[in-house]
Amino acid sequence: MKNSRQLDNPIWTSLTTGHAATARIHGSARRYPGDVSPLAGLLEPSEEAFRDLAHLVGPDEAVALFTTEPVRAPGDWRVVRARLIDQMVWTEAAAAPATPAESSPPPLALDRPDVAEMTALAAATEPGPFLTRTIVMGRYYGIRSLEGRLAAMAGERLRPGRFTEISAVCTDPDFRGRGHARTLVAYLASQIRAAGGTPFLHVKSENGAKSLYEKLGFRVRRAIQLTVIARRG
Repeated sequence: MKNSRQLDNPIWTSLTTGHAATARIHGSARRYPGDVSPLAGLLEPSEEAFRDLAHLVGPDEAVALFTTEPVRAPGDWRVVRARLIDQMVWTEAAAAPATPAESSPPPLALDRPDVAEMTALAAATEPGPFLTRTIVMGRYYGIRSLEGRLAAMAGERLRPGRFTEISAVCTDPDFRGRGHARTLVAYLASQIRAAGGTPFLHVKSENGAKSLYEKLGFRVRRAIQLTVIARRG
């Protein structure tokens, strides 16, 4: 896949391309503002880069890295959590028609007035970090119930080069089984492709949503190491 090596270090690449204006920078380390995302990137996982990162991270503050190999953090850092996740990329050759579920209403754009509801939904379903300003990372869409309750949402996160990550895919337990996730992911993927980009996402290997993503045309590109590290106080 052309230019897919940008995805080997997707956070760093995003903070040097699509989200460069958002980045906090020190030497060979970059990160998102703390109220936007806990994600951070290193040019390479060297001791010098970790020293640079320490200038951007407060004592005992945790940040998350995406790398192709396990992270060996220097002694002034501790590993909070580490695991492999699957990186999936939409491929035209494999894609099925990305159509919404018939039982699901059309997505609605979400904006700053919706952040409190979005944060609550993310806290209840744990699709990944969603903070007070995460919404500035891209477009977010939701599906509301007839009573106006936010039933499901999904949005855009990393922007490494021509790629755009679909993230925060979650559905309130009271509204599962109605195809909302399919509708939202299909809609976002079509929006990204229409703008000339390529959708991708990250998912736990054991997550049942992986089969849905495959039906929508996503294929596993490689395993990515997710490592949450914290600066020792």
